[in-house]
Amino acid sequence: MVYPLGQGRAWLAALFLTFSLPVLAKNDLALNDKDYFEKPGLNVLVFSNWYDGLFSDSKTSGVELIHHGERTVTNGDVRLNATPEQWDMTPLFKERKVNHADQSIEAFLHYPDQQFDFSIKVTKNAAGVRLTVNLPKALPKSLEGKAGFNLEFLPAAYFHKSFLMDDTAGGFPVYPTGLKEINGKADPIALAQGQHLVFAPEDVERRVSIQSTSAPLELYDGRGKAQNGWFVVRSKIPANKTGTVIEWQIDAATVKNWIRKPMIAHSQVGYHPAQKKVAVIELDARDKKIQKANLVKINADGTRQTVLSGKPKRWGKYLRYEYHHFDFSSIQAPGLYAITYGDQETHSFRIDKKVYQAAWHPTLDMYLPVQMDHVTVNESYRIWHGASHLDDALQAPVNHEHFDLYAQGPTTDTQFKPGEHIPGLNIGGWYDAGDYDIRTQTQYDVVNTLVTAWETFVPTNDKFGLRRDTTSVDYARKFVDLHTADGKPDILQQIEHGTLALIAQHRAVGHAIPGIVEAHIDQYHHLGDGVTKTDNLIYDPEMGELETNGFKSGKFDDRWAFTSKSSSLNYGSAAALAAASRALKGFNDELAQECLVTAKKVWSEEQAKAKPDLFKFGNTTGGKLEHEQLKAATELLITTGEAKYAQAVERLLSEVEFAFNASWFIRAAPAMNDAFRSALRTKALAYREQLNEVESKNPFAVPITEGGWAGSGAVIRYALNNYYIHKAFPDVVSRESVLQGLNFLYGTHPAHNLSLVSNVGTRSKEVAYGMNRADFSFISGGIVPGILILKPDYPENHEDWPFFWGRMSMWLI
Repeated sequence: MVYPLGQGRAWLAALFLTFSLPVLAKNDLALNDKDYFEKPGLNVLVFSNWYDGLFSDSKTSGVELIHHGERTVTNGDVRLNATPEQWDMTPLFKERKVNHADQSIEAFLHYPDQQFDFSIKVTKNAAGVRLTVNLPKALPKSLEGKAGFNLEFLPAAYFHKSFLMDDTAGGFPVYPTGLKEINGKADPIALAQGQHLVFAPEDVERRVSIQSTSAPLELYDGRGKAQNGWFVVRSKIPANKTGTVIEWQIDAATVKNWIRKPMIAHSQVGYHPAQKKVAVIELDARDKKIQKANLVKINADGTRQTVLSGKPKRWGKYLRYEYHHFDFSSIQAPGLYAITYGDQETHSFRIDKKVYQAAWHPTLDMYLPVQMDHVTVNESYRIWHGASHLDDALQAPVNHEHFDLYAQGPTTDTQFKPGEHIPGLNIGGWYDAGDYDIRTQTQYDVVNTLVTAWETFVPTNDKFGLRRDTTSVDYARKFVDLHTADGKPDILQQIEHGTLALIAQHRAVGHAIPGIVEAHIDQYHHLGDGVTKTDNLIYDPEMGELETNGFKSGKFDDRWAFTSKSSSLNYGSAAALAAASRALKGFNDELAQECLVTAKKVWSEEQAKAKPDLFKFGNTTGGKLEHEQLKAATELLITTGEAKYAQAVERLLSEVEFAFNASWFIRAAPAMNDAFRSALRTKALAYREQLNEVESKNPFAVPITEGGWAGSGAVIRYALNNYYIHKAFPDVVSRESVLQGLNFLYGTHPAHNLSLVSNVGTRSKEVAYGMNRADFSFISGGIVPGILILKPDYPENHEDWPFFWGRMSMWLI
């Protein structure tokens, strides 16, 4: 891995001359009006973003580098481990001072439990930036040898590249090997140590030089402890010192006058002949040469014909890029096409009346069944996973805050004691995103979505083919076989599977619960086959750890059920059960009847309460109370037609935000009176004004959110709401407001033009945060959260690193 050069610094100097001088740019780095350092090919961010609280570490904070358009360096901060993991301690942010006069940014932070305060200051100088760590008081004794300044480099950006530490060379491994030694515990071994480290000296677009004037530099491979680790450069903070305790000079090479290549955002799936067709061309803000865009038709013999050409129309600046629109709506002839702009060309896409007809197949055929818990899932010669979590679940302890956004309140709200097995929860449900927990809110949202799809399209002679049957489900054998028909509509089998998980909660404890999740973090971050997470035997604390009788064992590997009452969850669950009762009628009549009885019981009990159960924690205890109540009232009204549910829907129309809940009100409308429908139209007209504003905010004409979780979900909800409003009031909201949402998912979005639905479209996400992310792979039909907007202006979504959970997690639609 590391070997002495033998030629001293002369070889190093020659290397730099060979690779650098013809293309190196001068250091015209400067603080811009968005308060980060900028020059062509390089941005240096200093705490523009902070850990968002969703998890401790999302790789989006501290000192960061955006190098030739890619964010390759992050987490420049004082940490207490050489290779910290996702849940390791992070400091608290206090304030940030930006000084344009002396071209510096200084962030002030502290570790309150250790009473440790420090600042990190970055100042522009002649070569690059000078970074210092500054202490008003000496490092606490408890942190000596532990605290250090870390800077993390994206592994995928440095695969197949080299490094130089002083006069010693090494290479970055694609897979971590030999990175630990055992000294009572597993510790990372430094790949190299010294005073001057150069990343990728052979590649000007990735070359970064770090020189320490004091504490030595240490280079680690963080993947030795966790697959989502990065390459880490670190200097330990010396003991018994104050003031400037660490000083680094950081220089990143840049290509002279570098300009990011244009990106042509378009639908990888293609377009219906009659729909609006607009490609969005994303340009570097310094790219002033606007070129012609061309729509090229590709013929069967390989010949190409330009069918439309012209300069795209400028939309303006959004975030850090300039955008132009290339409208080719006039072209309606079916066929295979590509778009060119300058020397860039898209992959081929279709214009065809049937372009959307099969786009949903991978999600139903593959993603949903692969995510099914409590069953073995087989695909031809491959087992996706065994029948996992058959030991579900133990009652969670009271007053306990879990590491994954679950919490148990002061009581169990059940008849079970903490740690006691709750029978009957080992059925149904889908794995959550890139994890294995059963999050109730996800379960009922998916059930509702599948039921509305079934009821919307099947009655119209099923022209969209929702009776599709490509999966066999055998509950008696706990076996699911993909690509094998069993004579039953797959969508109904998926509705049944989600419903079984929901009804099991009501059977077991009498109400909906936040969910079921691993008790231990080493189980939680497990990757691979879910059946290997537990022994599938119910935990018995009276047994020894290795003792078993074939039904129970003394191994505490069972999941916890978090059971605190939440009226929001209860209403949301009741809504899905009421909806499922309709879809399952004639398919599983016994379950359908139980679902309706349970949903009506939940409504009556919740309505009878003096005050609702308002337990809230993370994102596991339901949405806003009135929103979830609207869902339940709507589904029960559609199912029963009873006046009390209509009265609730009518009352909620004046209490609930229409924009977020339009689909529920419109679905309820056929069972409501004329006054309600008139009020609904008034709401829709007001929504149209809001929609105009939303669609004007960015060149993609969809709501792009800017939180710590990327925004595909908001775009999907927007498109669904617009679909229902369009169906009810076609003169108020056009179909294009629906299709813009699809276009966004299929590639018309910032940063790149890949479809955000794996295996849907010519080029789609092939690296995602699913259970197989350690293999740099994906699950067909999964939707990723998408484009994350990092403050102040950087849209990001990687295809080379699957461990960004906030933008890569594979969703349950």
